[in-house]
Order: sequence, then structure tokens, then C-alpha cells
Amino acid sequence: MATGIKDKVAILGMGCSRFGERWDASPEDLMLEAYTEAMADAGIAPEQIGAAWYSTHMDDVGTGRGGTPMSIALRLPNIGVTRVENFCAGGSEAIRAAAYAVAAGACDIALAVGVEKLKDTGYGGLPMAQVGTYIPQWYPNAVAPANFAQLASAYRTRHGIDAALLKRAISHVSVKSHANGAKNPKAHLQKPITEEQCLNAPTIAAPLGLFDCCGVSDGAAAVIVTTPDIARALGKNDLVTIKALQVSVSNGWELQSNQWDGSYVHTARIAAKKAYSEAGITNPRRELSMTEVHDCFSITELVTMEDLGLSEEGCAVRDVLDGVYDAGGEVPCQIDGGLKCFGHPVGASGIRMLYEIYLQLQGRAGPRQLSNPKSGLIHNLGGQPSQNICSISIVGLEGA
Repeated sequence: MATGIKDKVAILGMGCSRFGERWDASPEDLMLEAYTEAMADAGIAPEQIGAAWYSTHMDDVGTGRGGTPMSIALRLPNIGVTRVENFCAGGSEAIRAAAYAVAAGACDIALAVGVEKLKDTGYGGLPMAQVGTYIPQWYPNAVAPANFAQLASAYRTRHGIDAALLKRAISHVSVKSHANGAKNPKAHLQKPITEEQCLNAPTIAAPLGLFDCCGVSDGAAAVIVTTPDIARALGKNDLVTIKALQVSVSNGWELQSNQWDGSYVHTARIAAKKAYSEAGITNPRRELSMTEVHDCFSITELVTMEDLGLSEEGCAVRDVLDGVYDAGGEVPCQIDGGLKCFGHPVGASGIRMLYEIYLQLQGRAGPRQLSNPKSGLIHNLGGQPSQNICSISIVGLEGA
């Protein structure tokens, strides 16, 4: 019988490049930047790594397919390197593969790296990906801002929320994240904004304005995992261990039935429920110290608070405006600035989210440091509300 991943895998070291318009760096440079920090943090030699997983999404405009780009860039010792891709949740998939390899005893130490270099493509947003056979029939001319604007409209309709009030709430989400990102030297955007700026910004897809949308950027992040026993043998104390790893993928129900009203993300609720069960969490609002969620748009973060069970149905607007998810609130969200301030190098974002929670749990987050955190949740969403992959990861101090 499956027993789950709880406390079977420890984080040995992590690294993260500076995110932004990195005209000065190739994808290989970005990987090396993150990997070098992770290796120094772990205190190991390359020869001690048994296997690696490599997350990148836009292979045709980035590093290419296969595991060789990462192996060559990092001069790995001819170990197995597997490229993974699962839309925007690819980074979390790389973590999951590395953690499962360690938990299964397939290797003692494993590496996961995510990278994306999007600013050199000459394209203003995400490059146009190759689509599946039926996608042009289902989503003619669909783009991400429009898809998530529909989420906002459906959420407002379902819960009878005034349009101006919802706009204020999603503006608060962005203002909060920019305030946090201003304290993070690795974030792409490091300037605070005001509610007035957010409310009066140009509309991208109503009700989403300019400051409601995360940007496109370049970046990389890396994590090295092992067993708790090996971590202690290597001299590590105050271990950060993985409590849960869950993924839920749309099966067509949202798009092909009349039962889903578009006001929430179905897979997020399923993955969260499974993750809480695996981690032994019964009251997430009390038991989680912080969250990093996939705030590709401000409305996504707001709705996710309900999908994760942190806010009651229809109450996220009130909780957001009451500051529940602010840096000094009950459950801080995006304490590092989130996608809103880091941008979204697709293959790297899931690992970047873990990086912040890891720093917080070890008391190394500098001016962003929270008081005595014990655990954190990473929500990584790939695709769109009606068809997506959702990954939920929970990490915490060993024994917490």
C-alpha cells in the first residue's frame, strides 16, 4: 500500500538565478548560475549526484530537446539526465521525479533544474507553441489573458460580487506582491506600486489590467535532494523535508460537460485535497505558514485561495482585502513577489517557488523573512482554467 512521500526526502541545497531580461546570459549561463549556488549550498561534489531531471518548455526557442543541454552546460559526470515538460508545472515535475528517485532508493542524491530563456525570442508574450490536433477547434484565437479574464467573470457571477469590489481585490493582490518583490534582489520587477496605479492601468482583458498580468522573463532554479539520513551524515541540521507531492491533470470534464461553471480550477481542488491527506494536514489555514501560488494573473491567485481551502467559497475577496495573505497576514502569499514580480520562465517557475519557501524555513530570506515559519505550499498551474495540469507540493521542517 502506498505510504506517500512525507519526510522521506530532504532538500540538500538550492539555487536560483536572478530573473529578468537577461540579455547578458544564455540558457546555459542561467542554469550554471542556479546550479553553482545549489552545489555550494549542498556542500557536495558533482560526482555525488546520481541522476538529474531537467525542466524546459519552449525547447524550439531555448536550449533544445533532450537531456544533453543541461549535462553539457553543467559538465555533469555522465549521469542520467531526463528532460521533463508539463506546461507551466514542468519545474514541479522535475522536483517530483528527483524526489521519487531518492525515496525509491534508485539514487542517493538527485538534481532538478528548470530554465527558460524567453526574452530573446523577439515575441512580446509567450511564444506560440505547437498545438494538439483538436486545440484549434476548441480554442480559436484563445490567449492566456482572455482565458483568465473569463475566470474572473465566472467567479464574480457565481458569487454575486460587485465588479468594482473584485477589481479592488485583484489590485490588492498585485500591490501586495510588488511590495514583497521590492525586497527581493533576484526578482525581475523590484518596485512597489499603488492601488491607484493598478486600478487606472490600461486594460489587457477586462477586468485584468496591466498590473494584473505577470511578465515574461529569463531565469533558472535548481534543487538537490537526498534522504534525511544522508543529509544528516553530510552535516546538515534543521532539515527541510518534502511532505507531499501531488499532480492532477484535466481529463476533459471541464471543457466537455455542462457541470463546470468556470469559476474555479477543478484540478487544483483535487490536488490540494490529496496533498493535505499525504502531508497529514487537516486545517491548511492554521497549519501552513505561507504559500507560493501560480499567480500568472492576479485573479488566479485570488481564486486559488479558495481552491486550496484557505478561504471559504466566495470569501477570498474579503480575505484578500483584509490582508490575510499580506506579508504580515495570517498566511502570507508570494512573500518573494511571485510570478507577478519574477515573471514566468516556464520551466523554472515551480523550482523558483520552492526556493523561496526553502530560504524562509531556514531563516535565510533576509528582509523578507517571516517569523518562525514551519511549512509552506507550492501551487504550480500549467495551461488554462478549463484544461490544465496542477501540481501541489508541501514542504516543511523535519518533524513539523
